Amino acid sequence: MSLAPVSVRLRALSAVAACLFAGGASAQEEPAKRPGVVEMKDLAYVPDGHERQTLDLYLPRPVEEGAKPLPLVIWVHGGGWEGGNKDGCPPRGAGMLGRGYACASLGYRLTNAAPFPAQIEDCRAAIRFLRAHADEYGLDPDRFGVWGSSAGGHLVALMGTAGDETSFDVGENKDVSAKVQAVCDYCGPSDFAAFAAASGGDRFGANPSSPIYRLLDGPFAERGELAKKASPITYVSKDDPPFFIVHGDADRTVPVSQGKRLHEALKKAGVDSTLKLLPGGGHVDKRYYTREGYAEVVAFFDRTLKDESAKDESAE
Repeated sequence: MSLAPVSVRLRALSAVAACLFAGGASAQEEPAKRPGVVEMKDLAYVPDGHERQTLDLYLPRPVEEGAKPLPLVIWVHGGGWEGGNKDGCPPRGAGMLGRGYACASLGYRLTNAAPFPAQIEDCRAAIRFLRAHADEYGLDPDRFGVWGSSAGGHLVALMGTAGDETSFDVGENKDVSAKVQAVCDYCGPSDFAAFAAASGGDRFGANPSSPIYRLLDGPFAERGELAKKASPITYVSKDDPPFFIVHGDADRTVPVSQGKRLHEALKKAGVDSTLKLLPGGGHVDKRYYTREGYAEVVAFFDRTLKDESAKDESAE
């Protein structure tokens, strides 16, 4: 029996990887709309920008003058930086509207429109937009959390560690902070150099069809500095916000070592970080989207984003 040419096998491998990077979509089912919930779809956070530079915002109640501002949890979707969309919003599925949170789901430019750093530039622009309009939407600008999976996990981790990296700030509201106050990272890449050095990682970084090649707009071997700039672990410092990292120990797309490396770097820097390993868990498979898993994520955001008087609110 003859083997397929290496190029064919690598293309197939990359196709699988891209699909897996987008994992979890079927598990992000939305609950029925609750009475009183306000849905604001396709808010443009970049004026006259790309069609992907929009977000959906969900409020548990209409904005009322004098009402206590709401903490906000923002979902960033996965898809290998080349697929996925903002239609799903696990914070809603986890019942966070019923616990007194506002929720948002963020779109960003994919690699077919622009390579890195376009994706983190968009994420930060969205944070600045929401913070600049916090009063209008009834949000607490000092209590913004982010949650994402896979490629989205990478972006939220980068939002957490690179809060002071103003080179990622383009467009409007540059005088507004893009920092976040809590990060939930579902199996996102954290250190591209280590990723490339891992078994099979070099193939993803050298193949033009791979998500990482497209993110860096070239082979990893020629994009070392950009890969370092794209790695959340590069920016870890003691003033980073609390992290909750979830990673399957059988993940064959983003090795579990990526989650471990980030967690260890954060702990070494003195950052509040929790690492939860999912026994037998693959890449954003159904184990990430269970009732019990959601409860742990909600508890993390309750601990990090809610003031003491609000932490006893009942779940939806």
